[in-house]
Amino acid sequence: MAEITKFIVFKVQDQSFGVNVQQVISIERVKEITHVPRTSHFIKGVMELRGETTPIIDLKERLLLTETDITDDSRILVVSVLDMQVGLIVDEATEVKDIDQEMIQPAPELVAGVHNTFIKGVAKIDGNLLILLDLERIVDLEETNELREVIVEE
Repeated sequence: MAEITKFIVFKVQDQSFGVNVQQVISIERVKEITHVPRTSHFIKGVMELRGETTPIIDLKERLLLTETDITDDSRILVVSVLDMQVGLIVDEATEVKDIDQEMIQPAPELVAGVHNTFIKGVAKIDGNLLILLDLERIVDLEETNELREVIVEE
């Protein structure tokens, strides 16, 4: 029997990405982000989300694409990564998709300008390529410590 996994699908720079729905806590509108000095360029600051000070990462910048222009469609995916609540700024969150594990293929070296370090795999759905992100790789160990410090400083 095929194993089906639910993924939250979102867009970054007109490319569809997916993350496992079990890692997503909520999807929020972008509100005021408090800047924290001396952090990595892609860490935009912190927000109070669901009673927790949450570090906010510009996913587009983290994937080494460009900086995100915040629009009405922009959203913050609040995810759980390495026992920490983190917000990821995306261009828009679009849907939830059921993906059969058999449809997921290993990631090529470079997909849509994103290095495969950050990618768990790719799935072809409705003729389009869906890039499945590995959230643990989006935030590496050194950055995890930096994000924890950002939370403590607030």
